[in-house]
Amino acid sequence: MKRVVVAAAVIERDGRILLTRRLATGHLPGMWEFPGGKLEPGEAPTDTVIRECREECGIDIEPVEILEVTHHVYPEKEVLLLFYACRLVRGEVQHIEVADHAWCRVDELGRYDLPPADVPVLEKLRARGGAFSRGGSTG
Repeated sequence: MKRVVVAAAVIERDGRILLTRRLATGHLPGMWEFPGGKLEPGEAPTDTVIRECREECGIDIEPVEILEVTHHVYPEKEVLLLFYACRLVRGEVQHIEVADHAWCRVDELGRYDLPPADVPVLEKLRARGGAFSRGGSTG
């Protein structure tokens, strides 16, 4: 079975968390998720979330801290996910490699169809009240 390591950004802006919707093609089509992607060889996970947010959404972010680590086995692959609490530095979300996006309060996140590997992050965010970046955002 194929094993992949994914780094995802849990981006807070003005008390809301960014979710992006996967394109209709590929793995888990149409599901909502925290933006991110697979690590490239030799790439640090924090560099991955920065790169993926630029490539997928056209935004610049700053990782603040590791928020959660999850592991999930899908029928076609095994995934280790590293979730980073991030701050939006600049830019507005564009739909470059995502179908849609939403800025949600923590209590709204459960309404979205998230991949099973992302669900544990909801409990972490609820326990923290959603706040993790210091000083707000500049975006």
